[in-house]
Amino acid sequence: MSTSETPTLVDALLGLRDALAGVALPLATPPAAPAEAERRRLLDQLDDHLLPRVRDPDAATLVVVGGSTGAGKSTLLNSLLGAHVSTAGVLRPTTRSPVLVHHPDDTADVDVSRVLPGLARLRPDVRRPDEDADAVRALRAVASTTLPRGLALLDAPDVDSVEEENRTLAVQLLGAADAWLFVTTAARYADAVPWELLAEAQRRRTHLGLVLDRVDVGAERAVAADLGRMLAERGLAGTPVFVVRESVLEDGLLPETEVGPVADWLMALALDPDVRARAVEATRDGAVLDVAQRSRGVADAADDQRAAADRLRAAVAASYAAARERVAEQTSDGTMLRGEVLARWQDVVGTGEWFRRLEQGVSRARDRLAEAVTGRRAADPGLAQAVGHGVAAIVLDAAEDAAARAHADWHHDPAGAPLLQGLALSRASADLRVRVEEQVREWQGDVLDLVRGEGAGRRSAARALSFGVNGLGAALMVAVFASTGGLTGAEVGIVGGTALLAQRLLEAVFGDEAVRRLTRSAHERLDARVGALLDAEAARFSAVLEPLAARVVDGGALRSRAALVEVAARRAAGGGVG
Repeated sequence: MSTSETPTLVDALLGLRDALAGVALPLATPPAAPAEAERRRLLDQLDDHLLPRVRDPDAATLVVVGGSTGAGKSTLLNSLLGAHVSTAGVLRPTTRSPVLVHHPDDTADVDVSRVLPGLARLRPDVRRPDEDADAVRALRAVASTTLPRGLALLDAPDVDSVEEENRTLAVQLLGAADAWLFVTTAARYADAVPWELLAEAQRRRTHLGLVLDRVDVGAERAVAADLGRMLAERGLAGTPVFVVRESVLEDGLLPETEVGPVADWLMALALDPDVRARAVEATRDGAVLDVAQRSRGVADAADDQRAAADRLRAAVAASYAAARERVAEQTSDGTMLRGEVLARWQDVVGTGEWFRRLEQGVSRARDRLAEAVTGRRAADPGLAQAVGHGVAAIVLDAAEDAAARAHADWHHDPAGAPLLQGLALSRASADLRVRVEEQVREWQGDVLDLVRGEGAGRRSAARALSFGVNGLGAALMVAVFASTGGLTGAEVGIVGGTALLAQRLLEAVFGDEAVRRLTRSAHERLDARVGALLDAEAARFSAVLEPLAARVVDGGALRSRAALVEVAARRAAGGGVG
């Protein structure tokens, strides 16, 4: 269906439900937990109430009887029915298995396929011998001819139960209602929890009746007036309040005079078409708009998930990009041409002597290098090893620093910290040294391949042959590391002379343009190998994040579905439910 078309209300609600079902909130962002709870409540409300009601506007009206612990809900229900529907042998009182009472002819209207599909139906005539009513999350359904057709009563768990599961179930059942009959007592009507739920009723425009139970004789007017004041302050003025005085029970039931007004209110919902239509439609329409609005909060949480995933990715990318940049700088700013590498190079070419004869040219130094690489003078086999050690040390240090930085960024991010549990990501991989050394050796082979390739030309072949591949390769490595940006004092002069010697030697063999190309290519190959190593290190973080991030969706689709529900609801209100 194109979003430019206005769907029927059923189709719009189904689209919203699919969008909600497709939202995943796997990252521990601050909004995630409450948004996930809200998402589940919305799905329950769509499945338990809105979709069944919109599909079948004439189905039996479901009135949920809810309230606080000890408010007398079950006694009120039994008294309204004139029978102990919760007595042992029929239905045991239990907050985990709510009681659903309906006329026998309305069984299909309250069937599990239509109302509260997440809760099984348990009936007295099909009770299993091993069944523990307190351990079964199901509706205890009982048919009663006392109720008129078109009305079903559901005795919900306590809204302030000490068990969280019971409180959650109570809220779910209240969300499934066409109308609420909320029961409280003269001693507890000011408690916070009932008012939180009554505020939801006001927001959803739920058809509501309020029973004020166990009121002392003589205090009816004062207590009812105070409760009426509180209702008006919270936008619930006009809500019918039924006062049930403290009474002596007759066979466990309240006197008919006390429950008569409540019974009349319920009978009107079943028997007066106008009253029923107004109640059911007001609750339905208010719930539709409320669900659409609350879905936007879930969409915001989904977007927050995407932002968190992007933020965690960026932290890793920045840490390892900085490491790559650091290696690139330290392998081109002259840092490498000190210590062991410099000493080994001097052993090969006699740099000290070259400095003394710098003004006279580089011919003798070139002669010494030529002797070294053509066998007339023994080359120092430790130069390649020194270069390898130096480059490996730089790469390892950068990788360790990147791991520490990325780990710290995740650790201080609410979405990232849980992902680090049980993982050793604050340090580089245990086998990284071996892999780095292997890649450095491969790079040194790349350098020799570049020299061989350049020396294959007719003009430079003879000169390259006279110096040898190994010597020219050593000179090229020195040229790669040549810049003196990171050095000071006497080091600059030494390294600068070393680099100039290598540069002059290479230019004498290949020419200045070729040397610039060779140097650039050698450094690019080193950067590529280092980049691959660091990418593999960064992938350790990605392996944790991406399976979760892949489940995250854009909240825009959910917002679009919510908007379609609002449009469809307005159209349905103007011309009947579609």
